Amino acid sequence: MQGPVPPFWKAGEKPRRLNLGGREVESVGLDTDFWSDFAHRSLTVSWPAFFFFATLAFLSLNCVFATVYSLGDKPIANAEGDFLHYLFFSIQTLTTVGYGGMYPQSIYGHVVASAELYTGVFTTALLTGLIFYRFSRPHPRILFAQRIVVTTHDGKRSLMLRAANERLNAISAPTAKVWLSITTQTAEGATFRRFIELPLLRAQSPIFVLSWTIIHVIDESSPLFGMDEAALEAAQASIVVMIEGYDESAAHNVRARRTYLAPEITFGHRYVDVLEPSDTDRVRINYTKFHLTEPER
Repeated sequence: MQGPVPPFWKAGEKPRRLNLGGREVESVGLDTDFWSDFAHRSLTVSWPAFFFFATLAFLSLNCVFATVYSLGDKPIANAEGDFLHYLFFSIQTLTTVGYGGMYPQSIYGHVVASAELYTGVFTTALLTGLIFYRFSRPHPRILFAQRIVVTTHDGKRSLMLRAANERLNAISAPTAKVWLSITTQTAEGATFRRFIELPLLRAQSPIFVLSWTIIHVIDESSPLFGMDEAALEAAQASIVVMIEGYDESAAHNVRARRTYLAPEITFGHRYVDVLEPSDTDRVRINYTKFHLTEPER
């Protein structure tokens, strides 16, 4: 007979909380050691935190080498045996500036300076690569409406979602996909999360510059057929929307995703029209109305 099953998380380990598409998730039992996924953490942390920890690492590394210099017998000329002078010399060495006022004057000093130069080559390359990738990786500026509406469109009950390209540049051959996520019970009584792709009235477009209304017709074959606000809440439903296309300005693919929970799906409303009359032949779009809805007539 088996004994009690030990907990699958480490003793004293704090649960990790995160937000996945508007839903709060608490995870335990994963190896969340910082160094186990250093590259990913460096790329996803906020810019202020990135620069703070980069500066902290830079100063810490130089303090370590300054301490090593101070252990020698006057290894650096004109340093006067002062820790602060050793620290400034370490910074000059690590960044390969080398003003010339201070320089190694013993074998010990040359060995430590050589080790620091070798270390500086790698740290500089690593920091340069991280900064370059953070700046150059694709960041889509696709704006999704704050709410999804279920209204009548072209005489048919439809689920509608509005999206806009905030950069107002050309995204070629964009595609849109929409999934309905619900919680169901299997035949064995287990809870299971299902993802059902919803067919769209127009899943592709030749170009995406201004705005795009994504439409799913709720007919007899639709998973949403016969469902209302209460049914969506009971099923813990959510709508996942993804738009992907080729950004002609940046010459790379971009992808944006948004998850709507059941309270963010409004029945019996439609979007306020963002097109306005203009005194010229230009198309005028008022994005201050982008998130607004009104009861359907």
